[in-house]
Amino acid sequence: MSTIRDLVKDREVYIVNADDTVMAAAVYMRERNVGAVPVLRSDALVGVFSERDIMTRVLIEQRDPRTTKVSDVMTHDPRVVGLDELVDRCMLLMKQGGFRHLPVLDGSNHIVGFLSLRDLLLHDLDEKEVEVRMMRAYMNSSPGE
Repeated sequence: MSTIRDLVKDREVYIVNADDTVMAAAVYMRERNVGAVPVLRSDALVGVFSERDIMTRVLIEQRDPRTTKVSDVMTHDPRVVGLDELVDRCMLLMKQGGFRHLPVLDGSNHIVGFLSLRDLLLHDLDEKEVEVRMMRAYMNSSPGE
């Protein structure tokens, strides 16, 4: 079974600050081609900000993205996981909680990763492809080899 540690190693974590404006955060996210980011205040995780937050809490509510702070429209107190959490468990947490992003914290409660449901599904697909190849190789091997 794979752990989250395997997925987040060598990956950069893009973050925004709670006092950033929505516009600044949106530009930052577009430049990095990400749909959500963890939100920090004084190096502590305080939320998650996503494209969905922009749509539902900024545009629909007719807030000005140039003056609205991320902290006013982010998802507060997100669910988090540790580096040794199993990938399957994270997918279950997302399904049960109805969210698509998980901040990953180390033992010191510092953010060390950020996962999307897409990341987990692609990892699961890769693992299944390896299993299929192994099964095909086994089935195609001749008896006695």
